Amino acid sequence: MGKLQSLKADLHKLSNPEKAKLLQGFFKTGKGQYGEGDIFLGVKVPECRAIAKKHSDLSLNELAELLKSKIHEERLTALLLLVHNYQKNPNKKIVDFYLANTQFINNWDLVDLTAPRILGDYLLDKPKNILYKLARSDSIWEKRIAIISTLAFIINNQFEDAIKLSEILLTEKHDLLHKAVGWTLREIGKKNPQVLETFLIPNYKKMPRTMLRYAIEKFPEEKRQAYLKGNL
Repeated sequence: MGKLQSLKADLHKLSNPEKAKLLQGFFKTGKGQYGEGDIFLGVKVPECRAIAKKHSDLSLNELAELLKSKIHEERLTALLLLVHNYQKNPNKKIVDFYLANTQFINNWDLVDLTAPRILGDYLLDKPKNILYKLARSDSIWEKRIAIISTLAFIINNQFEDAIKLSEILLTEKHDLLHKAVGWTLREIGKKNPQVLETFLIPNYKKMPRTMLRYAIEKFPEEKRQAYLKGNL
C-alpha cells in the first residue's frame, strides 16, 4: 500500500456514518448551498490532525492529489499536514503551494484552521499585497482566507491590514464573510478597543447585522445595545 493509500485507509477506519450525516447538514452540503457536494466521513479534527502528523512525510505532489478529493476529511487532513510541516519548517514553497490550491480550500473550517497558521504567519513581516488580491476575488473562500489570515497579525498587535480588508469586505453579501469579518474585528477589540471603535463609529450603521453582532460581542452590555440600536 502506498503512502497516500495508507493515509486514506487510516481516515476511513475512523469513519462515523451517524456523525457524517450531522456534518453534511452543518456544513451546508445540499444543492445550491455553499458546501454543495462535499462528502463527510464523520472523523473529528483531532483525529485528522493525528493522522496528518503520522503521515507528515507525504510529498507536495501527493498532497495535491489528496486535496482534489471530494471527501472533506481527506482535504482537511492534507491541509493539516501542510500546517504541521510549515510549523516545523516555515518556507515559501509551502505558502506557494497553499496559494496555488485555494480552489480546494473550499469550506470555512478548511480556511480557519490553516490560513492564519500558514499564510498569515508567513506574511507577518512581509508585504501583504496577496491578501488584497484575494479579498477582491470572486471566490468567497479566497475572500475568507484574506481576512482570516490577519488573525496572525492581530495576535502580534498589527491591526492596519485587518482594518483595511474589513473595509473592502464591508458590503459583501455572504453570511460566511459577515461572520469572518465580525470575528476578526472582535479579536482586534480584545487587543485594542480603541482601534475597533475608530473603525466601528463611521461604519456600524451600514455593517451587516451579523458582522456587527460578532464585532461588539465582548463590549459591555450597555454599549453593545447602543450600537445595535444605533444610539451612539
